[in-house]
Amino acid sequence: MRVLGLDTATAGCSVALWDGDRVVARRAEPMARGQAEWLVPMAQAVLAEAGIGFDRLDRIAVTVGPGAFTGLRIALAAARGFAVAAGLPVVGITTFDAVAHGLDPAERAGRALLVAVDSRRAEPYLQMFGPDLAPLGEPAMLEPAAVPGWLSPGPLLVAGDGAAALRPLLEGRPDTAFATGPGLPDAAVVAALGAARAAGLPAQPFYLRPPDVSLPKAKS
Repeated sequence: MRVLGLDTATAGCSVALWDGDRVVARRAEPMARGQAEWLVPMAQAVLAEAGIGFDRLDRIAVTVGPGAFTGLRIALAAARGFAVAAGLPVVGITTFDAVAHGLDPAERAGRALLVAVDSRRAEPYLQMFGPDLAPLGEPAMLEPAAVPGWLSPGPLLVAGDGAAALRPLLEGRPDTAFATGPGLPDAAVVAALGAARAAGLPAQPFYLRPPDVSLPKAKS
């Protein structure tokens, strides 16, 4: 299966092509702004490197959130546009899943996982996973000070770009470690998950709170 993965949910922009059982082409850049200018050229470069066009894809996979309001909409709009033009299905992958599945299995072995995504507010977006990466409950938003009491006892790995805000509160917790790396979702992981799953979330933003900005009202 050939799957084009797209991600602009947080502070990065990445595109990857999954073909069969591996990623065959990838582009990624850290950026908090400007993804709208970079994403489509990245997608074109990835497909050109692989020597195929959109008509040779089986589906599009895209990170649906939670994340930055504008960033989420950039990748989702591109995914919908590519899908309509080529007649492809779109598979939505949460930011939590993308971060969790991108971790080194050796680093998370035997530990529950807390993925914390920066919300650009005081409260990070949070979701717990078991050692097998099965979700443990629904996503949440909590004041950082409330997070230690929210956690169950036991070995824990903390990951995601919101982990830094929790470090002062969790460093003294027994058997707690913080994942290496930037904690950003990666389109390579998004593409792999999109290939493995029979269905994903709808291709629409997954928010845990109302956005900080309002879309312009249509003129009457």
